[in-house]
Parts: sequence; C-alpha cells; structure tokens
Amino acid sequence: MSEKPPSDILDRRRFLGAAGLAGAGALLPLAAKAGEGAKPDPAITELQDWNRFLGDGVDKKPYGVPSKFEKDVIRRDVSWLTASPESSVNFTPLHALDGIITPSGLCFERHHGGVADIDPAQHRLMINGLVDTPMVFTMDDIRRMPRVNKVYFLECAANSGMEWRGAQLNGCQFTHGMIHNVMYTGVTLKTLLDQAGLKPNAKWLMLEGADSAGMNRSLPVSKALDDVLIAFAMNGEALRPENGYPLRAVIPGWQGNLWVKWLRRIEAGDMPWQAREETSKYTDLMPDGRARKYTFVMDAKSVITNPSPQAPLKFKGRNVLTGVAWSGRGIVKRVDVTMDGGRNWREARIDGPVMDKSMVRFYVDFDWNGEELMLQSRAIDETGYVQPSKAELRKVRGVNSIYHNNGIQTWLVHPDGVTENVEIA
Repeated sequence: MSEKPPSDILDRRRFLGAAGLAGAGALLPLAAKAGEGAKPDPAITELQDWNRFLGDGVDKKPYGVPSKFEKDVIRRDVSWLTASPESSVNFTPLHALDGIITPSGLCFERHHGGVADIDPAQHRLMINGLVDTPMVFTMDDIRRMPRVNKVYFLECAANSGMEWRGAQLNGCQFTHGMIHNVMYTGVTLKTLLDQAGLKPNAKWLMLEGADSAGMNRSLPVSKALDDVLIAFAMNGEALRPENGYPLRAVIPGWQGNLWVKWLRRIEAGDMPWQAREETSKYTDLMPDGRARKYTFVMDAKSVITNPSPQAPLKFKGRNVLTGVAWSGRGIVKRVDVTMDGGRNWREARIDGPVMDKSMVRFYVDFDWNGEELMLQSRAIDETGYVQPSKAELRKVRGVNSIYHNNGIQTWLVHPDGVTENVEIA
C-alpha cells in the first residue's frame, strides 16, 4: 500500500481546519472564513454518537418509517372546517416535498364516513344495470387481469376553496394541499366493462363505495372507456386504507370526489343518478344564483411551495424557488414565475418527468439580497390554457363557489424572510 504524499496530507489538514472554521457558514468560500478566527464547528471536529455506537438492526422496523428528525412533515387538518373528523379532510405538506411523487403516507385524506377497514378476501366488486352479463369480481379475479401503471394527480375540487373571498389560510399546505400525485397500479375499467358487456343505451355509470357513507357518483361512459383505472396499488404498495384499500377508482384529470374509494359496485344506466354529491354538493354556485353541475375537469394550476408561509426564506444570497403545476386537460407545457407581483415574468425550469395529467416540478435558481418579494406562478398546458389570476376568475365565477379555484396564488416575502398569503388588488 502506498503512503499519501505529504502535500496531500497537508492539503487535507488545511481543508479540515477551514471547514471547522466555516461551521454552518452557508455557501461562503472557506478561504474567506479561515482568516476570521471563527471557532471550529463541533459537527465536524467532534465524534458524534452515530459514529460511535451501533445502529438498529435490519429487523427493528420491518416496514420503514421516516427519520424522527422529519416528524413535522405530516398531514394536518383544520379542525374548525368540519363538524367531525370522520367527515373531514387533512392536507398534504406540499412545502416539505420535492420531485413529483407524493409519499403514500402523506397523501391528503377526504372522507365522508371515516376510513373503511375492509378484509380484501371478503371484498367484492359488482357490475350490474344496463349490461349483458352482471358480474361479481373478487380481488383475486382482478389481480389476475392485465394491469397497467400510471402516474396521475388527484385534486379535491375544493382545493383552495377557502380562498374565493380572499387570502384566508397562511400555509401552502392548507391553501393547496388537497392534492397528491402517485403511481397507480390496476386494471382499466374498460377491461372490466368489456367482460360485462355494456348495452347500447348505457351512457352513465354509478360508482359506489363500501364505506359507511355509501359514497356514490355518476360517471359518463365515454370517460370510463377512455382512461379510467380500477387501482389496487399505489407507489408500488397496496393502497393504504385511507386511500381506498383494497380497491378504488382513478379518474385522471377529474375532480377527486369522483375517485370513489373502497369501490364495491358499478351500475350502468342511461342518465346520471343525481346523487347527493352531485346536487347539493360539488356544484358551482354562480353570481346569478344558478349552479353549475358536472364540472369534472380540474383546470391548469400551479403553486410555489418554497418559499411559502411554512417554508420561509432563511438565507440571503443563493436560493432555490420551487413549486408544482398540473392540468386535468393533459400535459403542462410551461410554468412562468414572477417575483415582483406580475410586472416581470420568467420561464421556470421544469425538471423530472412530464406526463399526461400528472404534476410537474419547476425551479427558479435566484439570488436574494433581502428585498421584499411578491411571488406568483402560472401554468400553461398543452391546450394553450393559461392559469388565470384570481381577479379574472372572479369576473366569471363570482365569490359564492367553493370548488374549482385555480387562480394564481401570491406569497409576500418580507425582508426578514417571513412569508405570508396575500392578494394583489
């Protein structure tokens, strides 16, 4: 074995000394710190417990969990929004994530009767109504059919719903966190319907869940035969109970209320069912008092996740702005970002996979000198649709609605880095 040249050893000593002096010194050049007489950084110069003692063995956590140092990265609810947690919602911590795939344990939840706890061996999916042959499938039947893998976003129609009348909730998690983006594994609904045989007059389907609410929604047959999946897995593992275990509907690009969880029955008919969730709920109240129904598609939308109220700017100098964008009409082609409230826009860098009806991740690398920033982003999809400002949206929709608020979000960054939810008049 050859010895290190004396010059290498000397260089290494110089490096350690400089690193110790630099401490947590952000991105300043080491040489600049070396002459200032700063104290050595104990994170470098002192042996830590994780260097000293054995760690846990491989059987300590048979199903892995995040580091204890990430304990604040959790779904959160807003307790005053609903009367009970069984019919409520919690929110994905978008400000704490990167890339485009949402970890399964952080996907937001929206239930109407709590989480159904279903034995997959006892679960059945029935197809009846206007079909040639009524069918009942077990989970084993479904798992033996040809399967596909697709990445899609799922957004609740009420995402950003509290913002119709102005800035309300001070957190990206709470204003935009009713969304997640995962890989689903399952069979196409067309595969199942082909086995039952739809009659010519079958134009609508009713999807029904096995939860205590008997959640149901009407779905046009044209969509069902296009790209709808019946999924039993997400992100490579079985669906989690809160996400519809053992079986759920996946309706790409359309509002989350249609993605019936714990799916137990699909009935074919010649008209929609006028269920509670499509009459008294999930309709859009317009300025003249009339309500729009069956507004399924989620239009192009984006949000800056960092900086945001729960992820303020901490350092001057080099920084990374990031966020996510999506469109229920197809692929996101471009995302623009402004730092001065819309006076000047620049095109953000989209990095990672760009897929149909899936999130994209965008970035802007920038230097910050401590000046006040007014941050916004806007998504443009492949149809040419441009995400509107909230003012533009209100001119058409008024302020009486809850659903389908895809207006441009504004974050105000103060000189101390604190960031808050605001609107520009």
